[in-house]
Amino acid sequence: MAGQAAQESQQPAQTVLPRWRGFNLTYFFTRRDDAQPVEDDFRWLQDWGFNFIRLPMSYELWVERDDWYKVKEEMLARIDQVVRWGQQYGLHVSLNFHRGPGYCVNPPAEKLSLWKDKEAEEAFCWHWSLLAKRYQGIDTKQLSFDLLNEPANPDGRMSRADYERVVRAATKAIRDADPQRYVIIDGLRWGRETVPEVVDLRVGQSTRGYDPMEISHYKASWVQGERFPEPIWPDTEGKAHKWYHARLEQLYEPWVALARQGIGVHCGECGCFNKTPHAVFLAWFRDVLEILTGHNIGYALWNFRGSFGVLDSGRADVPYEDFHGHKLDRKLLALLQEF
Repeated sequence: MAGQAAQESQQPAQTVLPRWRGFNLTYFFTRRDDAQPVEDDFRWLQDWGFNFIRLPMSYELWVERDDWYKVKEEMLARIDQVVRWGQQYGLHVSLNFHRGPGYCVNPPAEKLSLWKDKEAEEAFCWHWSLLAKRYQGIDTKQLSFDLLNEPANPDGRMSRADYERVVRAATKAIRDADPQRYVIIDGLRWGRETVPEVVDLRVGQSTRGYDPMEISHYKASWVQGERFPEPIWPDTEGKAHKWYHARLEQLYEPWVALARQGIGVHCGECGCFNKTPHAVFLAWFRDVLEILTGHNIGYALWNFRGSFGVLDSGRADVPYEDFHGHKLDRKLLALLQEF
C-alpha cells in the first residue's frame, strides 16, 4: 500500500480535463446592451499559446426586463459568436452564469432566491436547457457549461442541500437536452470549498486562486480591501497575513483529493487587483501557478482586459509595452506562459 500511495503521489491528480489555460472574457458579465465580443482577443490568445476562455454572463442580457422567459435573440447571437471564434481559434469556451435567475454574488440581489424559491430554480434550469439545445452538436471538447459563479457560504439564506438540489436539477436539464455536454460547478464558499455531495454526477468542479485576499484584493473597494495591510510575500512571520507556499499547498489539498477521485478540477478565476505591488503579485502568483500546475489543474485569469488583466490593467508600477494600442503587462504574460 505504501508503494501504491507513493506512485499515486507522483502522478498528476487531475486527469479528466485538459490543462485549460486562459482568461475570463468579461464582455457579458453585467447587463450592457452595447457589449460585443472582440475577435482580436481570440487571435492574440491563440498566438500566445492559451487554450481556454471562461465567459461569465448575466442572463439579463438576453431577456426582456421583468420577464425571465422573453428572450432577445440578438443578444444570444453575440454568445454564438464567442462560441464560433473559440472553435476557429482553438480555444475551449466555458459558458458561465455570473448572474442566473435567483442569484448573483454581486449586488443588486435578485427578486427571488434560487435557493428557496421554486420559480427561480425552474427559470434557472430553463435557461440552461435553452443553451443546451442551442449548442447541441458542438463537441464537448470545444464547449462546456459552468453553472453558476461563486455560490456563497452556506448560512440561513442557503444550505449545502439547497446547492446540491439546484446543481442536480440544472445538470439534469442540460443532460436531458444534450447528454454529452460537460458540466462544471463552482465550489461553495465563493469557489473555495469542494462539493463531495455531487461526485456521483461526474461534473467538474471549479476552485479559485485568490487567497490570501489581502494580496489578491488589496484596496479593492467591493471587499473593503482598503483595510488590508500592505501586502508582502511570503509572510512566514505573520506581519500582514501569515500566508506562504506551504499554506497555499494545504489550501488546495481538498481539491487534489477530489481530482484523485476522478473529478475534473479547474481554477476558474485567479489573479490580483491592480493596487497590489506588482513584484508582490508576481511572487505570490508564481507559487499559486506552481501548485496548480503540479497537480495538472488549469486556470483562467480574471480578467483579460482590465484591472486584473494582462491588457490595460491600470497598474501604477508596471513598465507597459504598447500592443496594438493597448498597454501590455509583459511580465505577467510571460509568467502565465511559463505555466
